[in-house]
Amino acid sequence: MILIVGLGNPGADFLGTRHNIGRELALAFTLENKLPDFSFKKAWNAQVAEGKMSGEKVAVILPDTMMNRSGGAIASAARFFKVKPKHIFVVHDDADLPLGRAKLSFGKRSAGHKGVESVIRALKTRDFWRFRIGIAGKRNIPAEKLVLKKFMPDESRIVKKIAKRTVEALIRAITGRPEKVMNEYNK
Repeated sequence: MILIVGLGNPGADFLGTRHNIGRELALAFTLENKLPDFSFKKAWNAQVAEGKMSGEKVAVILPDTMMNRSGGAIASAARFFKVKPKHIFVVHDDADLPLGRAKLSFGKRSAGHKGVESVIRALKTRDFWRFRIGIAGKRNIPAEKLVLKKFMPDESRIVKKIAKRTVEALIRAITGRPEKVMNEYNK
């Protein structure tokens, strides 16, 4: 069983913001792979889509909490599905990476990302996979203001390219060896 988590904030006010790129990429992954529609799981306070890919059971989780409280939903889902942290893939924004860059990492610290800190606290480990999607633009503004900004039209083209690349890498990572995907994806 594989757990894919899209970090972001729920609600229409946050659609298209830089902070929600993880949530939106997890949704794109679900659509691309024709997984069933999301349903709300009250016990986890999350939207969940479950299905199979290449014989592997997959659940995509979109916590319906604010970003900095995402960990509870993820830990609850991991316990329910009996998923070990090394089979969890968290997709999230990264203000330390330039727009158009992305990295796959394993076992790293949060680097100040509140959503990732919440996941680490809830799982009691850093040993899970993270697709870190760069959101930093050309402007030099504080991260807490940057994350709530929407992408400019010229930036949206870059986001579409990295989204396509990330969905493809996520598919390869869950159906193959994430370490190999990491070497290719991080170039």
